[in-house]
Amino acid sequence: MITRTRLAAGVCTLLAALAAGLAFPAGALAGEPTGQDAPKVDLVLDVSGSMRARDIDGRSRMAAAKQAFNEVLDATPEEVELGIRTLGANYPGDDRKTGCKDTAQLYPVGPLDRTEAKTAVATLSPTGWTPIGPALLKAAGDLDGGADSKRIVLISDGEDTCAPLDPCEVAREIAAKGIGLTIDTLGLVPTAKLSRQLSCIAEATGGTYTSVEHQDELTDRVNELVDRAADPVVTPVPAEGADRCAGAPTLKSGLYTDREEFGQQRWYRVDVRPGQELRASVSVAADRAVNPGYGVLMRAVTSKGREIVRGEAAGNGRTDVISTGLRYPKADSDDEDAPAEAVCLSVSHSFSAASGVKTTPGLPLELTVDVVDAPSQAGDVAAFGLGRGWWLLGVLILTGFLAGLVWGWLSRWRVAVWRTN
Repeated sequence: MITRTRLAAGVCTLLAALAAGLAFPAGALAGEPTGQDAPKVDLVLDVSGSMRARDIDGRSRMAAAKQAFNEVLDATPEEVELGIRTLGANYPGDDRKTGCKDTAQLYPVGPLDRTEAKTAVATLSPTGWTPIGPALLKAAGDLDGGADSKRIVLISDGEDTCAPLDPCEVAREIAAKGIGLTIDTLGLVPTAKLSRQLSCIAEATGGTYTSVEHQDELTDRVNELVDRAADPVVTPVPAEGADRCAGAPTLKSGLYTDREEFGQQRWYRVDVRPGQELRASVSVAADRAVNPGYGVLMRAVTSKGREIVRGEAAGNGRTDVISTGLRYPKADSDDEDAPAEAVCLSVSHSFSAASGVKTTPGLPLELTVDVVDAPSQAGDVAAFGLGRGWWLLGVLILTGFLAGLVWGWLSRWRVAVWRTN
């Protein structure tokens, strides 16, 4: 078994991801980038009265959101068409029917004029209700068009106040339309109830939920989501992993998506011919509230059950996605007719659902598989030249031995000098 350092696993993941995005040969991919239409993002901001609370680094939630938006507008990629929608920004009264219609397009989705957008943001003041459901419906309309990448980023500090129009059901209706729209949610200093609602909205469309309590967290996360919209769109191919190696589906180079239940193990098979190298990575997303402290493990195993190599990573609740990867080079053979080796990939994670959170469906995972020509002398380079670790161990032993000899000689010399003096 080839042991892996976490650094090597991280580098493997990066290489596999780069290979997935840049190096797949034509015709060998599962999940090709589609179209060239400009990506669209609609930032939906809660401007209800509760945004006056001063609990984000000593500032009001509204002030923190404004600063975050200004920094995001400065950093938005040129190719992204961005808009801003508000909810609860205009009606200060007590009439529920009127308050639940209070959503407006502050800046239209389109080519970004940064000065004009910042001027519009500067006018906002915490005002009224929290009509999340109606705002999502309108935001979906803001993003009409043929863009391949369409994303709503919802930022709220309170749960919806316009039931029975359940925002979770609204998100499911949007997902059911098949328009490729993703909703990401951010909760400002969230309560447990708000976290559940925003997690549900994000889960319905394959988006992510993030809890935010500091200014820099808000800015960084919104920037990340806007940048993500600008990435080339690759459509993952659904793949249903098996509960054991024998029944696992055989995958070719490509990008795949699946769901994995809590405590479950998913298996996939990849054929690797002599002289080829398997590069694989997996990302598991926490699309709902989970307990802190978790990890993901990916193993390459022979058809007889012997582990070849593994990659693993751990998280502590600061991120909603955790990834790892591995490499397995298969030595070349003089036999041109040598058969391919069926390598089984096992994926497992240690996420656990928080109290009261639904455990089904399973957590979404993305699996990248790439089979390429192996580097020269690829007998065992899964740890980037460290082989099975013996070479490194030998160097450490030799270095320690030589250091001991030198230290001993210096000590004897110093004692001899001391006696002479």
